[in-house]
Amino acid sequence: MQPPYSSTVWFMRPDTPADHIAEAERLLRTAAQYPDDREPLHLRAAAHLELAGERARAATLYDELLATSTADPHLIKALKASNLWEYGHEAEARAIIEGIRTAGPLEAGPWQIAAETLESHDELESAHDYFTTALTLLLTPGEEVPYATQSLLTGRHRVRRLLGVEHDVWDELTDTLHTSTVPLDELHDPKRLWSLGSSDPGELQAEITRLRAELGTYRTALSRPFPVAVLHWTEPELNELTAAYPTLSAEYPSHTDHLADLEAALRDLHSAGTPNLGIVTGTVPSYEAFAASEAASPSDPNLLPQYATTLAARGRAVPWPPARNAACWCGSGRAYRECHGVA
Repeated sequence: MQPPYSSTVWFMRPDTPADHIAEAERLLRTAAQYPDDREPLHLRAAAHLELAGERARAATLYDELLATSTADPHLIKALKASNLWEYGHEAEARAIIEGIRTAGPLEAGPWQIAAETLESHDELESAHDYFTTALTLLLTPGEEVPYATQSLLTGRHRVRRLLGVEHDVWDELTDTLHTSTVPLDELHDPKRLWSLGSSDPGELQAEITRLRAELGTYRTALSRPFPVAVLHWTEPELNELTAAYPTLSAEYPSHTDHLADLEAALRDLHSAGTPNLGIVTGTVPSYEAFAASEAASPSDPNLLPQYATTLAARGRAVPWPPARNAACWCGSGRAYRECHGVA
């Protein structure tokens, strides 16, 4: 049994093009040309290799990423576990998934992939446990649910319907976040797939309507715009930037001011109703390369928002706000609620 979809990892499970090997090779060549984008390009290449049945090659790509510095090792481990289980390495996959539980990452992606891997192999009780553990870590009662965490609620709702248990508070919250015309209880009804084998035209038409609604929700997730991204610099990078291009000091009087201004700007955008907010982190070499590609001077402050938009379009944006108990986006190591998330 496969989960209907995973909105967290849609870019890792492409349905086009048909020649997945050729697309994987193209992505690997592109990664060699643009090493700053190596990680997302290799992840997409691995997904194409999985779809082509080249699971051993995909596992090698995951191992190579884990052997080097990576922004999200738990995500890559979860993807590796999912791949390993599909081609017969169940014990190793289970060990990796259990390691994710022990590590307790404060991002939604690794938990969702691990839970959906268990669900796809009919380990429903374990899948439910992973969804619940993740939500306990990432959700603060009464706070707004971060976009990335909503899919954990949806997955948990689906598994609970399969288990036949009564709704709880989180299921009720999931229902309020669901926007499709077809209720989640219908979309997640374990009996609905049986109707696909019916000879009754009415039952078939009803199921087609449900499936279209589900597909519509999925496509909405796929086609949502890139986040409105705000540019973040770490302190060493900002010091290097302003030393090399002193005119940018007017934009960034100090690193502390930069962080405070960034949080304030995001809160203003959020209050104005702007959806899909995100943060991208710049580096001076990447920024200089971008300026060169635009035939512009890095000292031009008008180039900064264009650079941020380009990083977001390459999948480098981190959703804002993080969960209250998650690590703050600034890199301080403190929880968001104790750092820039202080009201």
